[in-house]
Amino acid sequence: DALESVGLRGDGRILQLNSYENRVFQVMLEDGRAVVAKFYRPGRWSDAQILEEHDFSLELAAAEVPVMAPLPLELSHDGGRCGQSSRLDGVQQTLLHWSDGTHDHRVSVSAFLGGRDPNVESDADWVRLGRLMGRVHAVGRKRRFEHRLNLQGGLAQAAIDTLLALDVVDLSLRSRWEAVAREAANAVARAFEQGPHLQTIRLHGDAHRGNLLERDGALHLVDLDDAAQGPAVQDLWLFLDGQDPRSAQHQLHLLLSGYEDFVDFDDSERRLIEPLRTLRVLRHSAWIAQRWEDPAFAQAFPSFGSPSHWADQLTQLQEQMERMGA
Repeated sequence: DALESVGLRGDGRILQLNSYENRVFQVMLEDGRAVVAKFYRPGRWSDAQILEEHDFSLELAAAEVPVMAPLPLELSHDGGRCGQSSRLDGVQQTLLHWSDGTHDHRVSVSAFLGGRDPNVESDADWVRLGRLMGRVHAVGRKRRFEHRLNLQGGLAQAAIDTLLALDVVDLSLRSRWEAVAREAANAVARAFEQGPHLQTIRLHGDAHRGNLLERDGALHLVDLDDAAQGPAVQDLWLFLDGQDPRSAQHQLHLLLSGYEDFVDFDDSERRLIEPLRTLRVLRHSAWIAQRWEDPAFAQAFPSFGSPSHWADQLTQLQEQMERMGA
């Protein structure tokens, strides 16, 4: 019904796609096309934040950067079914507000992008990946996000506060975990504050191999749902092998050799890789805790909240303290 309100008539074939945060469906249309409809989780992003993500995606697509961008939509002339309402938002009308009279939904639609998981193994693969991210950041530097999340050191303490407020940390480990987590969060904050003024740009925000597709011989970047303002290195370090420092340094060197074909990289940001990894550890736990009432999260993270889970988290934070030199 939501898609038909913007003139996209399905042929009855619907496939739910993997997504923790939103509800995402591949829908086959009567005209033979396939689209991806994303129903946004209520309360996570404001309309302004979603539209900034859309505008960034469309700006990248206009610069011929291979990304999955939302389609401009147009309301159907028949007005939809009785009791339903629809309206469009955004400069290019990419955000659909649709209601069935009981529930309100925000929806975006993209063309379905088929492809396969890419191999990033050879030196040439790493250089090619670096070129893709360099193209993304060349566009990302042109202006700032005003509404999206700003990645900064204070988010680590905020994640700890969330976890403690939700009372998910195992009681037998809570005091030890909190002490180490607070110390790690302080180290993250210091890392962001040290050195010269840190330049931040518009980022994909969650750039890792799972958000890449190989299609027609080119790498495509998908899922900008976590687009954020932050340091450029945030969109690079997640691709690296974190278990082998020598290998990771070689991979980063290759990434940057392609990246700097399009934009310069500030080498001082290398010092942020481990603080950003620590920040991700804490924010990931807080994210799961905030979504724990969603059955999909309990199924995906069955050990969350157990003593063994928090013992592993404690060990991981202690290792990160060593890596940060704190």
